[in-house]
Amino acid sequence: MENAHVVTVSGREHPGGHLVAEGDRITAVGPGPAPRSALRADGGRTVERIDGTGCLLTPGLVNTHHHLYQWASQGLAVDGSLFDWLVASYPVWARMDAEVVAGAASAGLGWLALSGCTTSTDHHYIFPKGRGDLFAAEIGAARELGIRFHPCRGSMDRGESRGGLPPDEVVEDTDTVLAETEAAIDRYHDASFGSMLRIAVAPCSPFSVTRDLLVRSAELARARNVRLHTHLAETLDEEEHTREQFGRTPVEYMDDLGWLGSDVWFAHCVHLHDTDIKRFAETGTGTAHCPSSNARLGSGMARVSALLEAGATVGLGVDGAASAEMVPLAGEIRQALYTQRAAHGPGALTARQALEIATLGGARCLGREDEIGSLEPGKLADLALWRVDGFHAAVDDPVVALSFGRTPPLERLLVGGRTVVRADTLVSVPQDEVGRRGAAAHRRLTRLAEEVR
Repeated sequence: MENAHVVTVSGREHPGGHLVAEGDRITAVGPGPAPRSALRADGGRTVERIDGTGCLLTPGLVNTHHHLYQWASQGLAVDGSLFDWLVASYPVWARMDAEVVAGAASAGLGWLALSGCTTSTDHHYIFPKGRGDLFAAEIGAARELGIRFHPCRGSMDRGESRGGLPPDEVVEDTDTVLAETEAAIDRYHDASFGSMLRIAVAPCSPFSVTRDLLVRSAELARARNVRLHTHLAETLDEEEHTREQFGRTPVEYMDDLGWLGSDVWFAHCVHLHDTDIKRFAETGTGTAHCPSSNARLGSGMARVSALLEAGATVGLGVDGAASAEMVPLAGEIRQALYTQRAAHGPGALTARQALEIATLGGARCLGREDEIGSLEPGKLADLALWRVDGFHAAVDDPVVALSFGRTPPLERLLVGGRTVVRADTLVSVPQDEVGRRGAAAHRRLTRLAEEVR
């Protein structure tokens, strides 16, 4: 790839620069044209030269928090708080099956790819009995599209009858959760360099999970050397709930249970105290910042600038499509930038800091900063090439053109050197087909939910 404005995110930029990849690895990044030796076809190799004139080259974006199944349930409780929205949504989600999840995951991941995402997590925590293998369904969708995938085997074991928020029909018993989670690790987790699939252990939240499940989940994750994830400190209602139930703030409660550490990242973290931010920085605990979802639900906004100033890890997340309808991951760069500035002034977050959160920050949350998140020799060729000519050429700084206003067209997206998007169109799977699958999943879930009313 030549003639692009290359932003490595690791501290260097090369206007009119180049990047060379062989197989799934980056082999060279620098100013000017690529070395001619790198463009020769040797030993039967096929060499593709991509002209990046008028383009900005960045690492592929990393989505650190999502709920793919929610693509099928967009538009619910549009004026409600988080708890209002959950109460309205749980009865619908209880009817989902593997067919719904497969279609929703295909559309959700396709939409993420079209916004520059090469690696995505998913937090799936509802497993209705007798509805098929929901976890396998979303993994199949990711494999088909060619997206690097970190599904988190979520869970809830604390329903209404035990003082939790979710109805009892959507929770599992603790032993089943742990057995199924370990089985998912055994079946799917690939810890090798360049892995396309890794599993995390992810009980849903302090208000839907027992203390026992949180403790045993952490023990399981650390025994199997996988990461831990959950929602935390998303609303003031949650803080009130944990203070009443446990006599602690959400972060204090999780700290007591051994849930802070460099192998943990939390979603949202909107309502953090100064002491929480200090503990996150001390322990290496990560945060998945989801600005559009938090704004849509009126939850508030995470103190990202304070977390970064303290040296804490921050990544970017879309969250579920039902709490951030049709939100693209690239658009969250702008949302993160603008919301921090709205709250804390124009110096709170720069365009390049916002891009770093969306790339290297996300890689750090997932424990993959040695593989993805920046453009350096030896790292994986997960690349996003954005067109910043045309209308966007009125902005001299291409990083500002990406981060402010409407996201530029995506000229090419490569995951491990393989093209997933070309000329702003999904090509690993036909784009129209992916859209139809998402619409069909919505219709099916709506029908299944109506059948039990």
